[in-house]
Amino acid sequence: MRTVVFLCDHQEEGSFGFVINRSFGHTLDELMNDVGEFKIPVFYGGPVQMDTIHFLHQYPDKIPGSYEVLNGIFWGGEFETALSLIRDGEIDVNKIRFYIGYSGWANGQLDDELKEKSWLTAQATRKLVFHRKADEIWKDALKHLGGDYEMMSNFPIDPQLN
Repeated sequence: MRTVVFLCDHQEEGSFGFVINRSFGHTLDELMNDVGEFKIPVFYGGPVQMDTIHFLHQYPDKIPGSYEVLNGIFWGGEFETALSLIRDGEIDVNKIRFYIGYSGWANGQLDDELKEKSWLTAQATRKLVFHRKADEIWKDALKHLGGDYEMMSNFPIDPQLN
């Protein structure tokens, strides 16, 4: 419900992405012993491989091994390098996001869900992916769609309670 997934790869074999508007409720230093005292929030990326940490960032020149998902948004790369850059204050922590787990779909599964209109789709932007207020991402994504969708952004979760 009101989940926003940043789709990183969509192919015939399957798709994957990260839920970008759900805090996991822990910081990076609480989940990993060897990262130092990084009080950086971790987001719930999805239910697949909840024992993994992924990250999206805007630093392809500083974090080698990253993959460009969308213009100016990169996935992964050398994790230790990213931590070192954070530790040394060389990157803005608002331009890197950490996720536990990821969202995944098997061959054809996401296409079927899209045909069933289980998802609304909006063009991803850096502003949405690295939004400073995760609880506003869903509303802002609908505003990008405009029209009736923008009106939906103000609807209560349960209209009967209105």
